[in-house]
Amino acid sequence: MQLRAAVVARVFVYGTLRRGQSNHSLLEQASRLGACQLMSGYLLFNLGSYPGAKRSNLSHAPLYGEVYEVDRHTMVLLDQLEEYPELYTRELVETKYGAAWIYLYNPSAAGLPLLRHGDWCRR
Repeated sequence: MQLRAAVVARVFVYGTLRRGQSNHSLLEQASRLGACQLMSGYLLFNLGSYPGAKRSNLSHAPLYGEVYEVDRHTMVLLDQLEEYPELYTRELVETKYGAAWIYLYNPSAAGLPLLRHGDWCRR
């Protein structure tokens, strides 16, 4: 019998960590709770090979993603991928699965292409 590592957090992922995307392998040991939308308050930018979401009081479009339960080791891997806390910051958001961490792009997004529909998989 294989023991599963203890869940320490939930994460809301909206880009390359989503199922079928380039970095999803980092979540192989995680438990996928399901698809989720943050109904407003975020803008999604295309940074080339990955996206960056930023908080915005002006956004009324949903941000599409998935929520996973992760262990401590996976959280460390995600922090490394996202270059937390320099390139991305993290904050807790309320999802239909409970509170989850979201990684938000830290640098200015001025001049970056905006994905108005809020779904990285539709780029």
